[in-house]
Amino acid sequence: MTGAPVAIIGGGLAGIAAAVALGEAGHPATLYEARPRLGGATHSFVRNGLVVDNGQHVFLRCCTAYRGLLDRLGGASQVDVQDRFDVRVLTPDGRSARLRRSALPGPFHLMPALARYPLLAPADRLRAMRGSLALRRLDPADPALDRVDLATWLAAHGQGDAARRVLWELFAVAALNVCAGDAALGPAAMVFQTALFGRADAADIGVPTVPLGELHGTAAQAAIARHGGAVRLSAKVTAIEPGPVIVVDGTRVKASAVIVATPHEQAAGLVPMDAAPDRERWNGLSASPIVNVHVVYDRKVTDLPFAAVVGSPVQWVFDKTRVAGLRDGQYLAVSVSAADRWIDTPTARARAVFVPALERLFPGARRARVTDFFVTRERRATFRQGPGSGALRPEAATRWPGLFLAGAWTDTGWPDTMEAAVRSGLNAARLARRHLDTGDPTTWSPNAEAAR
Repeated sequence: MTGAPVAIIGGGLAGIAAAVALGEAGHPATLYEARPRLGGATHSFVRNGLVVDNGQHVFLRCCTAYRGLLDRLGGASQVDVQDRFDVRVLTPDGRSARLRRSALPGPFHLMPALARYPLLAPADRLRAMRGSLALRRLDPADPALDRVDLATWLAAHGQGDAARRVLWELFAVAALNVCAGDAALGPAAMVFQTALFGRADAADIGVPTVPLGELHGTAAQAAIARHGGAVRLSAKVTAIEPGPVIVVDGTRVKASAVIVATPHEQAAGLVPMDAAPDRERWNGLSASPIVNVHVVYDRKVTDLPFAAVVGSPVQWVFDKTRVAGLRDGQYLAVSVSAADRWIDTPTARARAVFVPALERLFPGARRARVTDFFVTRERRATFRQGPGSGALRPEAATRWPGLFLAGAWTDTGWPDTMEAAVRSGLNAARLARRHLDTGDPTTWSPNAEAAR
C-alpha cells in the first residue's frame, strides 16, 4: 500500500480487530489509544505482585469472530474451552445444581438438565422447557421485540419469579448486563437462541489461562506490527477533519480512512455532525456498570474453577489463582453485572457484604484468612441494553466516505459483548477496504459522496 495508513481511534477489541484485519489485507493501520495500554475494557494491572484482570471475561464456543481473532493473535492455546457446557449453580443455603448439556443434538441438549434442575419445582421445570421452546420461535431482529422487556415476556409465558431468578436471569444478566425487567427482549432472545437453544456445543464456556493484558494487549501490538501497522499509546485524538485528517495531541495527521472504535459517548464527541447527523440519537445509549470483587485467601477454599450463584450478592465467581500468578493460597474474583447497586459502594462496605457471602458458599473460606480485598469498577461497562436501545444503535458507515464506526454499541446483531466488539471491527475494516480498493484515498472529503 502507498500513501497514508488507515487511522483507527480506540485500542479495545473493536480497534484491534480492525487493525489486524486491515493489515492482513495489505492496508496497514495506525491504532491510536489514549490510555497507555491496549485492550479497552479487557485489561490487566499489577497489584502486590499479582497480575490482575480488571474483570472476568469469558466467551462461548459460538463466539466465532472472537475466537478467530484469538487465532490471529496466536492466543488460541491460551484459553480453555469446555468439552461440554457444564455449570455448577450454588446457593447460600448449601443447595447446588448442575446444568450440563447432554449428548443430544441441539436444541434438545439442555432439556435433560432442565428436567432435573433441583432449584426449580417440577412444575416450574416443565414450564421452563415450554418457555424455551416459545423463545426459540421469536425473531430477534423483529423491531417489536426491541420495545418489550424480557421479564414481561417471561411472565406472559408462565415463568414465575423463581424461574426468573434461578434460571433465566442466571444467563441473561451475565450476557446483557441488565436485569430481566430492564432487558430488551430482542437481544435476550438472540442470546438464548444462539447460545443455549441452537447448536449443542454453542454455549461451551471458554476462559483465558493468561492475563487479559497478555492475551489481548501484548499479542495485539505484535500482530499489528507484524502486518506493517503501528500502535501509538497515550495518544489522544481530539478531532476528525476532511482530508481525512485526525488531530492527535494537537498535531494534524493525514489518513487514508478513519475508523472510530471508541465508546459511544466518545465517538459522539469525535464524529462531525455532518458525517453522522444521527449521532445525538446513538449518543442517547445509556450505560450499565459491572463491578468485580477480588478476594485473596491464605489457603484454598474451593476446587471449582468457576460457578454461578443465585440468591446472593455473588453472581459468578472464578478461581484466578493460576492466571494471576499466586503461588500460595487462592484468589477468587466475583463478577457482578447490572451493578448499579454496587458501583458507588465503598470498598469497606463491599468487603462486609461479599466476604460473608463467599463464606456461605464455600465453607472452607470460613477457616481462611483474607490477605487482600479490592474492587474494580467499570462504570460504563456496556451500553444499557433495555427496551428501545436496539433502535439507537448505528450502522458502521457514516455520510463521509472513508469514515466508519466500530464498537460493540454499533448495530452488530449481537449484544454488547467481546464477540460484538470484534464483529464490529471486522465490519468496519471490510468497509474501509472497499473504500480504499474502489475509491481514491487521497481525495477524501465530506462532499465526495455528493459528487459521485
